[in-house]
Amino acid sequence: MAEELADQPDNVADQYEYRFTDEQAQLRDAVRKFSAEHFSEEKVRELMESDPPFDAKVWSRLGGELGVLGLSVPEADGGVGGTLIDQAVAIEELGARLACGPLFGTVYLAIPALVAAPAGAVRDELLADLVEGRRTAAVAAQDRAAAFDADAVTVTAAGETLSGTVDRVVDGGIADVLLVAARGSDGIGLYAVEADNAGVQRTPLATLDLTRSQADVTFADAPARLIAGADEAPRVVEHAFQVGAALLAVEQVGAAQHLLDLSVEYAKSRLQFGRPIGSFQAVKHRLANLLVDVEHARSTAYHAVWALANGSDDPALATSIAQAVCSAALTHVATDTIQVHGGIGFTWEHQAHLYYKRATTDAVLLGSAEQHRDRVAAMVLDAAAEDRVPRVADGRTA
Repeated sequence: MAEELADQPDNVADQYEYRFTDEQAQLRDAVRKFSAEHFSEEKVRELMESDPPFDAKVWSRLGGELGVLGLSVPEADGGVGGTLIDQAVAIEELGARLACGPLFGTVYLAIPALVAAPAGAVRDELLADLVEGRRTAAVAAQDRAAAFDADAVTVTAAGETLSGTVDRVVDGGIADVLLVAARGSDGIGLYAVEADNAGVQRTPLATLDLTRSQADVTFADAPARLIAGADEAPRVVEHAFQVGAALLAVEQVGAAQHLLDLSVEYAKSRLQFGRPIGSFQAVKHRLANLLVDVEHARSTAYHAVWALANGSDDPALATSIAQAVCSAALTHVATDTIQVHGGIGFTWEHQAHLYYKRATTDAVLLGSAEQHRDRVAAMVLDAAAEDRVPRVADGRTA
């Protein structure tokens, strides 16, 4: 858990500043070292062209050895008993390296959904497998700017089988199990479906970001096991989308920081007219603007994580602010990284294009920046009342 700084000046006694704990710093170092070893640029290029587009042994090590797949899962459920902040620290480092694997489907969405779901044999067994890296998952449910869209659910449940189609399921083509929102006679439930079942047809999609796969998934009387019934499923899926949006924002921060570091180093070493290009004012200003973008994105991303972890702010508001800021920030940083690198930045051989494609894809997952800004406006302005001022955390005590 992030700690409050104790040595605050007297005149700001009511204000708080936060820092990461020593344990979180050690976690960051461990994940950074692991990522450098297993997700180098060369390895990422190799994995994204393979089938499946990730290394199952490395994925298993992420869960069983490093324990980073279930950092925020309680020990009683097979996790390490950490916090969502711990999970975010690991995701930031994995995002910096464009780590290949079903992180979005498994860690961002499926595990949070299972943690929020009521205990049961199906839920408990699946959660333990996902945390240890023995299995992978994807979530087939519709959202509108990271809010569960119940009206868009088209999959139907009849007894213990599901039928229907869900488009553009991230990691849907490579996951071992699918968590599906389906409409039954008593409402919407959340079900687990084995992806290799004969009643499941997965059609891989050609995606811009080759490091993150998507697929259309069709269910035809596919056997399913109930995880959460109609009284719990909407809350469970809504929670998963909120956590997913926050972790996606943190991933975007990690990628943006990596690109900023890359651009700064290039500006120091690339000579033009006998001097480093970083000495030119135009390049200095560009890089300074990118630094502001990255720091702003980091603040909003971790604010969303803290809001979900300890209720310091409205999670829906905080995650939408984070997504609006972080999507725009990574897109800007990725675009300007190419500009700073000049001709080489436009080529297939340079890593900048991999991050640019990740930025473009991330900017529309779980809602675009424009959709989230509209959602923020609706929450803060349209829904505001004279007797209820919208709650926005300002660093002061409640």
